[in-house]
Amino acid sequence: MSTKTFLAVAAAAFAFSLGAKAQTNVQTFYDFGKDRSYVTTTFEMFKGDKFGDTFFFIDHYYNSTDKALKHEGASGAINGSYFEIERGINFWQDSDLKDLSGHIEYDGTTWGQGTWCFGAKYFFHSDDFAKTLSLYAMYETFRGFGEADIPIKFTAVWGINNLFGLNGLTFKGFADLWGNNTFWVADGTTTKWTFLTEPQLWINLGNAFDGHLDLGGELELSYNFAGNKGFMCNPCAGIRWTF
Repeated sequence: MSTKTFLAVAAAAFAFSLGAKAQTNVQTFYDFGKDRSYVTTTFEMFKGDKFGDTFFFIDHYYNSTDKALKHEGASGAINGSYFEIERGINFWQDSDLKDLSGHIEYDGTTWGQGTWCFGAKYFFHSDDFAKTLSLYAMYETFRGFGEADIPIKFTAVWGINNLFGLNGLTFKGFADLWGNNTFWVADGTTTKWTFLTEPQLWINLGNAFDGHLDLGGELELSYNFAGNKGFMCNPCAGIRWTF
């Protein structure tokens, strides 16, 4: 599970107030997918400045499959992490090209793979910034395993506030498509592409928690992702606190 859905809403808020305080949130998900049944926690931060913006998130997975360890309570420990740190470059924010940014990101894991991505992002939005869409096109360079014959990555990040006119209901998500050579030992075939999308739906609990708490979840849809061949669907229930 990875998440970058915070970007669309944070970028919209940043558009109203250059140099605003960093926006951060913590999410906890329970994964109901087949053979998953584990918890993931995510920490995200977004900060804009006069030269662009910085975004990062880190996922921690609590998914030990060792029954002996679970019996001893070790399944409560982190046994894998994934993170992304991204920098948008945009020092022409007062020009007609203000919605176009340069983009650099690094994606890293605790299981021996890292990826640098270089490219550009274009930011679309409604007049009131209630609807946003960011499109990325990047060249990727792998470190570790996973080299690709087609070293390209495309990303879309979207956000819709007050969905269906319901105050506090938010629909957001991302979709990634990237070149990723994976050899399947079982049948001797190789895939060239991987796809992942994680649409999320959140409802804010409003004044009860001063607007900080959201309940919701996400649906992880993937194709040839994380060592799994073909299509997968993993529903998750979640809770989020925004600082």
